[in-house]
Amino acid sequence: MKGTALLLLAALGGRGLPAQSAGVDSTPRAAWTHAVAHYGKWAAAAGAVTLTALALEQHSHSNDAWNRLLAICRADSGNCALGPDGRYRYYPAEYDYQQAIYYDNRARWRLVAGQVSLLAAVGLFVADRRAHGPAAPNIPVHPVGVTLAPTPDGARLALRLAF
Repeated sequence: MKGTALLLLAALGGRGLPAQSAGVDSTPRAAWTHAVAHYGKWAAAAGAVTLTALALEQHSHSNDAWNRLLAICRADSGNCALGPDGRYRYYPAEYDYQQAIYYDNRARWRLVAGQVSLLAAVGLFVADRRAHGPAAPNIPVHPVGVTLAPTPDGARLALRLAF
C-alpha cells in the first residue's frame, strides 16, 4: 500500500513543476515519469485485483469461523455464556469468535489497500493519457460488417467482426 502511494506521487509529482534552475534539462525526468505512469498503471491495477481477491479469501475464513460459532451456540446455548470479562466461557466459542474478528480485520485492510491501489491506477491512467497529447485522432471504427450476396443455389451471408 505504501509502495502504491509512492508510485502515484512519483508519477504525478513531476507534472507542472518548474525546474530548479534554468540550466537543468527536464527531458530525462519527463521520460522517467512517463515510463512510471505507462507501466505503473498496469501494476497498480493488478494490485487492486489481487488485493480484492485476497480480501474475499479472508472474508470467507471469517464467515467459516462465525458459522462454527453459531453452530456451537445453536447446539447448546450454555456454550455461549459470557464471563465477567466479556469473553465466552467455553473456549472453542471464544476461539471461533477471535478467529472471525481476526480474518474480518484482515479482509477489511486488504479491501482498503485494493481501493487505494485502484485509485492509484486511475491516476496513473489519467497521467499516461495526458502524456499522449490533448486528444486522440478521430479513427472511424466499423466493428461489424454483414454482406448478403445471391448465389446460384440460394444466398451467401457473410459476417465480419473486427477487433
